[in-house]
Amino acid sequence: MARRSRSGRLAPPADEVFAARSRKPVPHEFVLEALAPLGPETRPLFGCLAVYVGEKIVLALRDKPGSWPDNGVWLATTEEHHAALRHELPSMRSIEVLGGGEVTGWQVLPVDAPDFEEAALRACALIEAGDPRIGKVPGEKRKKRDAPRAGARTPPKKTAAGSKAAKKPRATPRARG
Repeated sequence: MARRSRSGRLAPPADEVFAARSRKPVPHEFVLEALAPLGPETRPLFGCLAVYVGEKIVLALRDKPGSWPDNGVWLATTEEHHAALRHELPSMRSIEVLGGGEVTGWQVLPVDAPDFEEAALRACALIEAGDPRIGKVPGEKRKKRDAPRAGARTPPKKTAAGSKAAKKPRATPRARG
């Protein structure tokens, strides 16, 4: 039965307040089972489940209703590795939701591909073997871009010291006596 709180509002019963939130099922859970020997960690990422091995993000698992073209296993890679990976994972393609035809580092093994599970398990085997083509350290590119160049000077900040208003002495109020 609901009780009134001190403010007078109805409070839900205690069993509803302390009930555990139901979690979404893990999409493509067989991928995590295949990577289990590496001790993967998972974190939410833009509606997906990101999979980390050590400090690297290696995959993202996605199964969103109504957004089927990019559902599947996302591979964290770089454009320079796409052709070589495509030889081993023929159904791999660019993710549509990330740029409307623009090539990104992320690639997807689409869930609707006839070899989806086989390709996902092959990607897991590559990760387990330490293949350098799969996996990125998050923020690595940003750190390089944001770091100042060696020997670069920062320009001096502009101040009002050069303006006429700044050169005038301030008038002090006269004491009335």
